Amino acid sequence: MKAPLLCVALAIVAASLAAAANPPAAAGTAPPTPYVPRQSDRPQQVAGDEPGFESIFDGQTLSGWKGNPTYWRVENGALVGEITPQTVLKSNTFIIWQGGNPRDFELKLEYRITAGGNSGINYRSAVVPDPVTPANEYAMRGYQCDLDGRRQYVGNNYEEKGRLFLGVRGQLTRVVGGRPPVLVSRIGDNAELGKLVTDDWNQIHLIIRGNTLIHIVNNQVMCVVIDDDAANRPAAGQIGVQVHVGPPMKVEYRNIRLKQF
Repeated sequence: MKAPLLCVALAIVAASLAAAANPPAAAGTAPPTPYVPRQSDRPQQVAGDEPGFESIFDGQTLSGWKGNPTYWRVENGALVGEITPQTVLKSNTFIIWQGGNPRDFELKLEYRITAGGNSGINYRSAVVPDPVTPANEYAMRGYQCDLDGRRQYVGNNYEEKGRLFLGVRGQLTRVVGGRPPVLVSRIGDNAELGKLVTDDWNQIHLIIRGNTLIHIVNNQVMCVVIDDDAANRPAAGQIGVQVHVGPPMKVEYRNIRLKQF
């Protein structure tokens, strides 16, 4: 079963790239020349974003985002989350994009985090009550691309306040419900993949289609999850970024772009 499932995940990525490479022609313009495959053709890396990506953070204000201003601000073109010794948390809190509940999409951004920091990018998520800190209006449940300064968890698929670890860096997994996720295949070595993460700005690319969830960091696939747990998987939801319980930390996000399908 390993090869067919891996082929499904890779086919989804290929279909996305093919669609992006051949967008519909604008009104009144000639259609693009149809692509005719040649035997010598091989996949090529795209320079920049494919058509269809739109910025969802203006780099200057928190317009379109909602979170606790004690922890979130804009600084030097970045969305900054910070915990100080005076503002230590008892439970995780998010700043949440207010522009909709994406279902199938790609998300690209850059992040930087301090050595002791812990954060994550939630998607297909919902705001839920926080039993630990009832005043926290920005607790979320849903899929998360995990991030941390020690590089232990970067790229994992972790369902916040839900089914927890769905996939770990270096794995292609299948979630079936009623038991731990199934390891289908290995993408690479967890520790070696972690070395691709830097202490400076890193690039994140999430490809989310149906029940296939792909986490890419610095142009390297880190984790693929095929979620066949139909009773428990979220089909759509909000996007948010996190500051996590723990010691003082700082995380920065910039160049946040979204493409919906």
